[in-house]
Amino acid sequence: MRISKYGHSCLHIADGSASVLIDPGTFSQGFETLSGLTAVLITHQHPDHVDPKRLPLLLRGNPDATLYADAGSVELLAKEGITATPVSDGDKLDVGIAVEVFAGDHAVVHRDVPIIANAKYLVGGRLLHPGDSLVEIDRPVEILALPAMAPWMAVKEAVEYFRAVHPKVAIPIHEKMLADTTMVYGLLQRLGPADANWLNLDDGHFENL
Repeated sequence: MRISKYGHSCLHIADGSASVLIDPGTFSQGFETLSGLTAVLITHQHPDHVDPKRLPLLLRGNPDATLYADAGSVELLAKEGITATPVSDGDKLDVGIAVEVFAGDHAVVHRDVPIIANAKYLVGGRLLHPGDSLVEIDRPVEILALPAMAPWMAVKEAVEYFRAVHPKVAIPIHEKMLADTTMVYGLLQRLGPADANWLNLDDGHFENL
């Protein structure tokens, strides 16, 4: 499984014939030129996770890719003339690799901000992309895309989520709201499970796992 990061929450997973892109949003760059995608997965409708302006170009360049999203994102994208297939909790997708859907709610931003839907994706039974949620799933997770900073969480909550999931590998995501990642990444590394491998894929790095 080759994992590349295109900034913030946008991950590309290549495994055999599968080529899956998750959350190409407004804070992410470089994903637009990808080709050969088998699927694009959207966790929720916030613009830092889905960019309706750049998505059509990506889909035109990947005619065999199916776009999957939570129901709220499907409705939002339809208004932009973009067709997406809705996902529900428990769905199992075959996109060249098995993807299991764990649908639920976005984390609470504030009591005055409406709660929206959020889909978590377990790719190949190995990598979990939680979107904007720190709710655990009832599966062991080998590779966790770990949110590092957001308006809906504190670092202490990220640490507890990291400990609870206890993956073998953690890849920090959702970092673009930080002016500098050093302090937060350092805390997560130091306070997370001692036997977890911290894998920073920022700045265009990739890794084969």
